Amino acid sequence: MKILVVEDEPKTGDYLKQGLVEAGYVVDLVRDGLDGLHLALNDSYDLAVLDVMLPGVDGWRILQEIRKAGLDFPVLFLTARDHVDDRVKGLELGADDYLVKPFAFTELLARVRTLLRRGSKNKEADILRIADLELDLLRRRVTRSGKRIDLTAKEFALLELLMRRKGEVLPRSLIASQVWDMNFDSDTNVIEVAVRRLRAKVDDDFEPKLIRTARGMGYVLEVPE
Repeated sequence: MKILVVEDEPKTGDYLKQGLVEAGYVVDLVRDGLDGLHLALNDSYDLAVLDVMLPGVDGWRILQEIRKAGLDFPVLFLTARDHVDDRVKGLELGADDYLVKPFAFTELLARVRTLLRRGSKNKEADILRIADLELDLLRRRVTRSGKRIDLTAKEFALLELLMRRKGEVLPRSLIASQVWDMNFDSDTNVIEVAVRRLRAKVDDDFEPKLIRTARGMGYVLEVPE
């Protein structure tokens, strides 16, 4: 699942992103309200975590524009503004939850998971299926032919990306930025190693083989013809 974090305080933003990525989520972090508004309206997210006081455009405005555009993904406000009036304003504008700084990450993660469950329209929307491979986004569980497959957080994020973009050849640069949040370095074999380990878990003992290397281009997950 993909989460947008708009937080202008560098340490807090980096802390949030690291924790959410380690929990298995794909995270976009921006530190400016205008950038956050642009991504919220033009990309696809399952949840947004917004600060209120932001440069460019504040969190209130971002939320208003999200709802005005008809987007109904959950929004969690994370802010030092702890007045009752601020909480009421956020909820009236369409926020789904409000957490005051300083906060415990364990509580934030619990609220994120609750909002993701609540925000899903039905259970089928939270399950990706290709052939006999099934990825449950909320339970963070993968099965193939009914057999449970244990993945690391990075392997789960990699598989989710491949399944969401099934049939599409994904270049290593895209995988590096989406799963590892880094620029692709041709001198590293991190991606190749990760794909090899993922194949060993989801393909080696099963037919058909779903993950294919497009030589010189990247990787694709698809059901072979």
